[in-house]
Amino acid sequence: MQTATLEELAALVDGTVRGDAQLVINGFNSLELASAGELTFINNSKLAGQLTETNASASLVPEDVELADLPLIRVENPDLASAIIHSFLLAEEFQATGIHPGAVIGEGCTISDQVSIGPLVSIGNRVRIGERVLIEPGVMIGDDVEIGEDSVLYANAVVAKGCILGSRVKLFHGAVIGSDGFGFATDPATGNHVSKPQVGIVRLDDGVQIGANTCVDRAAFGITWIKSGVRIDNQVMVGHNCVIGENSIVVGQAGIAGSSTLGRNVVLAARAAVGGHIHLDDGVMVAALGGVHTNLKKGAVVGGVPAIDVKKWGRASVSFARLPEMVKEIRRLRKELDELKEGEV
Repeated sequence: MQTATLEELAALVDGTVRGDAQLVINGFNSLELASAGELTFINNSKLAGQLTETNASASLVPEDVELADLPLIRVENPDLASAIIHSFLLAEEFQATGIHPGAVIGEGCTISDQVSIGPLVSIGNRVRIGERVLIEPGVMIGDDVEIGEDSVLYANAVVAKGCILGSRVKLFHGAVIGSDGFGFATDPATGNHVSKPQVGIVRLDDGVQIGANTCVDRAAFGITWIKSGVRIDNQVMVGHNCVIGENSIVVGQAGIAGSSTLGRNVVLAARAAVGGHIHLDDGVMVAALGGVHTNLKKGAVVGGVPAIDVKKWGRASVSFARLPEMVKEIRRLRKELDELKEGEV
């Protein structure tokens, strides 16, 4: 845990200080939980009145908040500034503990002296591990894997044979990188399925984070590629030969079928599904539970199954909820029409 003055913290986020710029901050917390010495935040000027109720010593606020009963750091984007400052205050210098005696290391490995490798870690042959890498207990790393500097592999993560991890990659608990892709051919005569060999790898670029119990399948041939800055939530499925563009976000329980590609800054909300061999261009957003069955152009925002423009989907959802009433109305009108026809005979 680090400490800093308001002036120093403001400099990190291009903010301006109102009040005691030399006030020392030793932590970050919510309005309700903050105590003396800690910084808190609001992300909307309408919440400024709540600053009178906090025990925090100072607050991050939007730029249109001028004054309060405590010192302020005024910023354009409080949410972003909060993440930067909170991370800074929590940062600790890497402590290299070396390789635990209970870890198993294969032959021909190149491992930096500046690592912390816990007990019950299994590392295959010819593995390369960079500086300041933390590997928690129970992690399994296959042969010929490369792991870049400042990466963290939390307990029970798996990186299978030949996969490549860049710098500052985080694999959370139970993530599996490089399991076999789901590929097979079916014999029409017998109905038996014959698995297709999956001989490619997975590549995770710098700054990628993979959530707990998420699976990223190795390519059938070539590379399954997760590009820099991507954030993938827990329990997500990424199929073989997929490519996910820079800074995209994939939320919990979403699924991407094989050979689909996502551009930059694509967002898949919870339990969204993308079919195989589909391309989503830059900035596409898919609402929760959306099912995508066709290519989508840059900036498209869709929802529903099959996914359509999110505004149309919203109107369709409202109409769907009214279907029982509409059916009753149609039956009533049909009955009246039949009665009118009988009266004309």
